[in-house]
Amino acid sequence: MRIKKLYVASPLGFSELGRIGYKHLLDTIAAEGYEVIDPWKLTDEKEINRVAGMPYGSEKKQEWQKLNSIIGQNNSLGIERADGVVAVLDGSDVDSGTASEVGYACALGKPILGYRGDFRLAADNEGSLVNLQVEYFVRKRGGLVVATLEELRKNLPVVFK
Repeated sequence: MRIKKLYVASPLGFSELGRIGYKHLLDTIAAEGYEVIDPWKLTDEKEINRVAGMPYGSEKKQEWQKLNSIIGQNNSLGIERADGVVAVLDGSDVDSGTASEVGYACALGKPILGYRGDFRLAADNEGSLVNLQVEYFVRKRGGLVVATLEELRKNLPVVFK
């Protein structure tokens, strides 16, 4: 039996404390027997640090524009080769990059498992947990949104059959 590959869409890599929780999420998924496709590892960190460390100005802007295209392409390819997507939907609104990755995965026919451990209200109305379009894309392919890592762990084999 082939090991399923899961792309993890998440804004948690942008901060030090977020990366700690993100590593725990990746470890949880891997411990259940899935191969994790980590978008934060798909682009050379040295190249990101090189551009981020450049002095402010037009050259830095041009380098970011080039690198942004590479990052976007790498993440697209990661979703394309994945069997499904686990999406972190925390925040006062779903992260725009994560929302884009959810939409792209849905368009490709990939199942999606959403995780929202954030207790703040973030829905468009009483009928949804997060942005209604994001939630629609998650559910369209048979996915669901869970509120705990334990629920996520239990539902990995349900969503990613």
